Amino acid sequence: MKRFLFVCSQNRLRSPTAEQVFSHRTDIEVASAGTNNDAENPLTDELIQWADVIVVMEKSHREKVQRKFGRSIGGRRMICLDIPDDYIFMDPQLVRLLEARMARHLQKPLHQ
Repeated sequence: MKRFLFVCSQNRLRSPTAEQVFSHRTDIEVASAGTNNDAENPLTDELIQWADVIVVMEKSHREKVQRKFGRSIGGRRMICLDIPDDYIFMDPQLVRLLEARMARHLQKPLHQ
């Protein structure tokens, strides 16, 4: 079972939404974290090592993850969804965007 770690800045809006949207799937495990030190759930080496795939919301998150956790990343795949910080938690538009941008990275249909 693949483990997906969703990452944004504060872990308050985008990445927790992604975690909730995909948490109902039975074929993957999900978690979320933030790159900022004051994030709700700050990103750690342990979370990076737990993940098979790291999914960042913006290119700046990818750069922060690579800079701060480069050694922990190893050969893990990192995906950037290019989703700006323009949405509230569980915003229907954000949910649709997450589902659309993640579809090709997931093996089974989103709605089971």
